[in-house]
This record gives sequence, structure tokens and C-alpha cells, in this order.
Amino acid sequence: MSLLVDLFGYLSIIIHGLTIVAQSMALGGVLFLVFLALPLGRIIGPYVAERTASIAAWSALALIVCEGLTVALQAAVLTSTLDISLLNALSASSAEAGLVKMTAGAILAFLLFTFGHTAPRGMLLATGLVELMAATLTTHAAARLDDRGILLAAALLHQLGAAIWIGGIPAFVAALGSVRDGVEWRAVGARFSRMSMVGVGCILISATVFSVLYIGAPDAIYGTAYGVMTAAKAAMFLGLLALGYGNFRTVRMLDANPTMPVTRMKRFAEVEIGIGFSLFFAAASLTSVPPSVDLTLDRVSWQEVVDRNTPVWPRMVSPQHDVLALPALQAKLDAEAAAHQAAPEAAFVPGGGELPVRNAADIAWSEFNHHWAGLFVVIIALLALLNQAGLRWARHWPVVFFGLAVFLFLRSDPEVWPMGEEGIFESLRDIEVLQHRFFVILTVLFGVFEWRVRAGGWDNPKAKLVFPLVTAIGGAALLTHSHAISNVKDALLIELTHTPLALAAIAAGWSRWLEIRLDGRAGRVAGWIWPLCFLFIGALLMLYREA
Repeated sequence: MSLLVDLFGYLSIIIHGLTIVAQSMALGGVLFLVFLALPLGRIIGPYVAERTASIAAWSALALIVCEGLTVALQAAVLTSTLDISLLNALSASSAEAGLVKMTAGAILAFLLFTFGHTAPRGMLLATGLVELMAATLTTHAAARLDDRGILLAAALLHQLGAAIWIGGIPAFVAALGSVRDGVEWRAVGARFSRMSMVGVGCILISATVFSVLYIGAPDAIYGTAYGVMTAAKAAMFLGLLALGYGNFRTVRMLDANPTMPVTRMKRFAEVEIGIGFSLFFAAASLTSVPPSVDLTLDRVSWQEVVDRNTPVWPRMVSPQHDVLALPALQAKLDAEAAAHQAAPEAAFVPGGGELPVRNAADIAWSEFNHHWAGLFVVIIALLALLNQAGLRWARHWPVVFFGLAVFLFLRSDPEVWPMGEEGIFESLRDIEVLQHRFFVILTVLFGVFEWRVRAGGWDNPKAKLVFPLVTAIGGAALLTHSHAISNVKDALLIELTHTPLALAAIAAGWSRWLEIRLDGRAGRVAGWIWPLCFLFIGALLMLYREA
């Protein structure tokens, strides 16, 4: 059970992120159905409404599963740590709200699967409102003592805006793919643009309230984990606004030329989905940290940020393995056990509920890893740029990913085989090791698929999309990555370096997606953006410091 407690924080973020995605798509699908697909039925036909109802129904089903996992996980941790009954655990306010969400999701799924697009609109909207209100009771606002009413209202407005805009985009993409006439494209695009503006307005109003009541001061933006993650959300939000503005211009141009293709609008909307889902995982990460106004101590000062990020020459020489804290401690414990003719005690037990010890050598080891990983990424970026410039031999740049994967596998966790004594599967009980292995797998996937596409001439359209998707997923996953460091300030300073890495990876992935999916000037521009993002990532890694 201690393993479950160790994993709880990370698993809860991942599952909560999936829950937000499912909830937004379910509610967004309902709103798209009620306010766009059905009113425009005479123009665009019934098929759009049918597809929208299907998207909303399956999303509601996914919401039930995700929320059920959340409630089960919370109940398991509460019963094991507080020694209470399951019934008492399920009577907690968050569990009760989760059960209401599941019930509302079940009603939505039943209505949409049974009646499809002919389901009663009033019942769909009423059930969606119940879902939204229950979801609001699982946010930070529900636990506040001061300004609780306005924060609850803002939380409801924030989730509503996200559902209207981001949650409705999958239905919008499906609608664009279902209609074939310029008049129909114009009708769908114009109506969804107006809906999106309402959604953006809801988000901006609620975000303003959160900024004042949850963050409070400019130094809390960079000085607290809540502020850093909020800044990451703001950066992705601006990216979504830029893409939305591009689609708004396309809709306007359809007025003058109804026969104009809407390929760019479709592709931009696809990228909006990806960035929007990444934003949802950042929002899920916020649930694991207190609002900035509650963290008045242990804030990182601006001078500390400057000192930590002042460039120094990369560390190219690694400390010896035996001087690291865990190997040194294990050697001491082994010697003491041998002297007493007893079985040696393990210096660290993955999943045991405690953080591993660290010393200066561990910091040097981590910096060495980041700096060499950055060198790999810089080489990848430069070769990709040369290939983009027309040098054919540089098309083999994905091979460098294999070297990076081997390096990360060997070096990321020195306490794990083959360098350490912990077995590979045993070590996966440690959430940081698990995340590192996940990134190794992503790196291998980068190399395998992109090398086959670049060097092997693999013309499978789906295979080409693996690299951008995995890159974007890796960036989103980095937003949830945590380090086993007990010092709050050090952990935050590391997060300050990892957050721009995550944002750059998300930008790189979706830029490559646009390069593949778009023709003409827009695709060519995107083809130069993603290697520059990789170059930025490599440079940040080579400047990485933990002390």
C-alpha cells in the first residue's frame, strides 16, 4: 500500500488530466450539438449532428471510467492511511462530487447512445450543468474559506469556457470533414467562431479572478509552483488564441470566396486539440499544489532564479558512481552487516514512501546527464536544419535518438541496473524512475519511426505522424514530471527549467504536424520552426543546473 501512496500524487494528476479531457469533450459535444449542429441542420444536414452526438456519448463514457478511477484511487489511499471504512472514504466531499459526476456522465451517455442527436435538448443541457457543478466542487475553490462564492463561480465559468471552446473542437473538426460545400464551411466556421469567443471570454474573466485571488502578486508567478504552471497554461492559451485567430481569418475569407479550401482551418483546429489537451494536463498539475497565496514561505526569489540560470560551462565529466549518496550509503551498510554477520539493509527501497538521499555528487551526476543529453539534442537540431536546407546526407539525423536513448537508459538512474543494484522491474516502483523509463521509450519511438520516414522513404501517412505526436505527448508528460527532492525551493527551480522545455517540445511536435499536414508556405514555415524548438531545448539542457 505504501507503493500506492507513493504513486498516488502522479497517478492522480494523469487520471485527472484524462478526466478533464473527457469532461470537456462530453460537455463541448453537447453544446456543439445543441447550439450548432441542430440549428444548422437545414444547411449542413443531419450527419454532423449524428457524429457530434457519437463524440459526446463516447466522451461521457470515458468520463465515467476516469472519474471512477479517481474515486477508487482516493478511497484506497484514504482507507489505508487513515484506517477508515470504505463507506466513510466515499462520504468525503470529493468522493461524493465524483459520484455525482459519474451519475451525470451515465445519464448523458444513456441519452446520447439511446436517442442520438434527437435526445431532448433541455435534458442534455440540465445534465451537463449538473456535471459542471459537481466538477466545480472538486477544484481548489471548494476548499477555500475566503471568497469561496466568487471562486466557485469563476471555477464553473472556467470549465464552461474550456468545454465550449477546446472541448468543442473535436466536434468542429468532425463537422468540417463531413461538409463539402463552401456555404456549409462558412456556416459551421462562423457559428463555431462565435461560440469560441464566448468560451474565450469565460476563460479570460475567470482567469482574471484566479490571478487576483490565487496568485496575488507578480513574484508569486515565478516564486511558486502554482504560479509557474499557471504561466505555462497562459503560454499555451496564447498559442491557442493565435491558431483561433488564423481560423477566424479563414472564415472571413470564405465570405469573399466560398470555394476557397479550408484545409488550413482543419489543420489548425487539429493542433488546437493537441495544445488544448496539453493545457488540460497542466490544469491537472495545478490540483496537486496549493495556490500561490497560501505559500508565503519558501518562495523562490528573483535573484535565486537569476543565479540558478546564469550560464556556466556545461559539465562534461561525470563523478564516479561509488561517491554518489546511495552507493556510498549502501557500501557502508554492507560493511556494517558483514562485520555483524547479518543480512545487509537496503539503502533505499523504491516505493517505500521515502525520498532517496542525495549529495553533491548526485547533483553533479544529474547535471552531467542533462548537459550531455542537451548535446545530443543540439546535434539532432543542427542536422535537422541542414536536412531542411536541402543536404540529403543529413536525413539520417534520427539515428542520434538511439544514442540518446541508450545514454538515458544507462545514466538516468544510477541506483538501477546496470550501474546500481536495484532490478529494472523493482525500480519501477519509484515514480521518478518510471517517468525516466517512459521518456526512454518515447525517445526510441522518435528514432524508429522518423528514421524510417526520412531515410527509408516510408510513405505511410500515419507513420509520419508518430514523431510529432510522440514529441507533443512527451512535452505534455514533462509538465507532470516530478523530481524526488525534499527541498521545496530546489524542486521549484528545477521546474522553472523543465517548464520551458515542455512548452518547446509541445510547440515542436505540433509544428512538425503542420509541416506534414499542410502544403505551401505555411507547411514550409512550420518545417523550420520545430528544429529551432529542438535547438532551444538542447541549449536549455546544456545550461541546466541544480546548484
